Amino acid sequence: MRTLDAVVLEAPIFAGLDSRYAERLAGCSRMFGFEAGETLFREGEPADVFYVLRRGRVALELFVPGRGPMTIETVDEGEVVGWSWLFPPHVWHFDARAVTPVRAVAVDGACIREKCDHDPALGYDLMQRFSAVLLERLNATRLRLADLYGGTDGR
Repeated sequence: MRTLDAVVLEAPIFAGLDSRYAERLAGCSRMFGFEAGETLFREGEPADVFYVLRRGRVALELFVPGRGPMTIETVDEGEVVGWSWLFPPHVWHFDARAVTPVRAVAVDGACIREKCDHDPALGYDLMQRFSAVLLERLNATRLRLADLYGGTDGR
């Protein structure tokens, strides 16, 4: 049976992470599962965790008045769900719903923030990694919006 820090290091976001940082992440982590259709978190609720998906698919959704929930992104195994744990006021900006059964490593946001406070190099490393996730998701959303609302003026 693999240790939790070994499982954490399997995620692409943590590729090349120093093993001592993996141990710190593992110390704030636990295995977690969701059934298809189950909600991981809802917009406006406290963002106190992030998930590294080991199996399954998660839809990130935005509630649109008059239309209901709209999927803005799907996240697959190996990817991370959740970045709001990093930024005050630490609340979710979207809903997340399991599309298929999900198995994940759940990392306690408050625990890892405390470890980052004591080790700024860890905080810097994680900020760089999660900033890349944010940039990727922002670009994907921009492309979807351009496709949905794109004009004919070539911009």
